Amino acid sequence: MTRWLSDDEQRTWRALVEMNRLLGEVTDRQLQHDAGIPVAYYAILVALSEAPDRSMRMSALAEAVEGSQSRLSHAVARLADRGWVRRRRCDSDGRGWYAELTDEGFEALQAAAPGHVTAVRSAVFDVLSTPQQHALREAATLISQNLRPHPVDVT
Repeated sequence: MTRWLSDDEQRTWRALVEMNRLLGEVTDRQLQHDAGIPVAYYAILVALSEAPDRSMRMSALAEAVEGSQSRLSHAVARLADRGWVRRRRCDSDGRGWYAELTDEGFEALQAAAPGHVTAVRSAVFDVLSTPQQHALREAATLISQNLRPHPVDVT
């Protein structure tokens, strides 16, 4: 039997969906305007900037930015055209590829970050009290943990 959402749950769900859509639109519009890149490209630059040697295997990068391999390959190619990322073969197996953030890419990220942080702060943190921020983080963490694939126990 279907457990339908109550009126209160329906309002919460719709507010969550709208918030997610609007956050995506606002951050993407800001990054397109200020840095000339979509939010997905920014996420790639951030992931690479935080990786050891500013380099990640393409499969790990796809997982980190929650994108498909083909979409990531296209994005990395576009970033490589700008000189912000370079691709190199994996030395250990010769089949895999790494994406590596160049110095120019790191500079582009540093230039884009202040505007992005300002937009995020304005959209989220400036409208929430500290306890609301903690509650939002706790709720988002619980939902994310629930949605992640759970490892299969093979014992």
